[in-house]
Amino acid sequence: MSESPLLVVEDYHVGFRTETGLAKAVDGVSFTLNRGQTLGIVGESGSGKSVLNRGFMGLVSSSRMIESGSVLFDGQQIVNQDRQDLWGKRIAMIFQDPMTSLNPVMKVGKQIFEPLRRHLNMDKGQARERAIELLTSVGIPSPAQRLSQYPHELSGGMRQRVMIAIALAAEPEMLVADEPTTALDVTVQKYILDLLRELQQEHGMAMTLITHDLGVARGRTDEVMVMYGGRKLEHAATETLFADMHHPYTEALLASTPSLAHPKHTRLFPIPGSPPDIVDPPPGCRFSPRCMYAQDRCTTDNPETTSLTDHEYACFYPVGSDAGAEALKHNQDAGQTATGLKIGRAKEGAH
Repeated sequence: MSESPLLVVEDYHVGFRTETGLAKAVDGVSFTLNRGQTLGIVGESGSGKSVLNRGFMGLVSSSRMIESGSVLFDGQQIVNQDRQDLWGKRIAMIFQDPMTSLNPVMKVGKQIFEPLRRHLNMDKGQARERAIELLTSVGIPSPAQRLSQYPHELSGGMRQRVMIAIALAAEPEMLVADEPTTALDVTVQKYILDLLRELQQEHGMAMTLITHDLGVARGRTDEVMVMYGGRKLEHAATETLFADMHHPYTEALLASTPSLAHPKHTRLFPIPGSPPDIVDPPPGCRFSPRCMYAQDRCTTDNPETTSLTDHEYACFYPVGSDAGAEALKHNQDAGQTATGLKIGRAKEGAH
């Protein structure tokens, strides 16, 4: 297996022309994904997680879309190129809602046969045999019978397993899992996530796992990238990020998330305000209107990314630093931040 990274993303932008201006859905994101590695991408709805992945895959088909920057897949530049040859065969995607991703009027078998015949040139008999093998590998009972059923005849967990079988049909080098367990109950969620890990190890795939669930990100990824307003705010090895986060947004996400480690009746602290308007974002740091650490500088200047050995973050007053502690104390004493956000004297919900 080659030691070179499978995916290298540099200063990648995705924008959409709108009547009110250019919506910068992805604004200068960079990261590297190695073969066999899992990168978790977390952030609130609208942070750019899905558009980032669909953008570099070439799945955002719109005449209003503008794409720039560099994305090297196995050394090949794919930005503003036709990427259909990569779909299924080299990069595959599992979508959030299998009921809207599967064709409701096409039998399950035919939907699995399609990538097998298209990418692997199998005849009908070979495709049927391989489809049964795939459905068996993802834990679907009576797989031969399922081939003649329609998606609505299967449960949500079964439909998601069918989606995984389709995605893995041609044994791709990279898998994009976009909220793969959101609509499933917790027992099925664990089964699906365990299945993805087993299949990833078996095939040596790289994977990006897009999720709102920080617990899933912590337990299922090698690295985590935190996105907000189309930008990357923090990126580190998973345990490094959770044990020693530096960005106030990461801290705020954790403070608003329930954990089994918390005692009963632990109060959660939602992040005040709303995500930024990506057509007309606030000047400076995009998180500054909602940040307890925000100072005057944060409202005018966009912080550069600070790169440590295995940790990147974009903040003037990082969590855990002297500068961050002083900024927070200054705001607590004033009762508000530089953007007018009201805060108490105690730093509630800190980890």
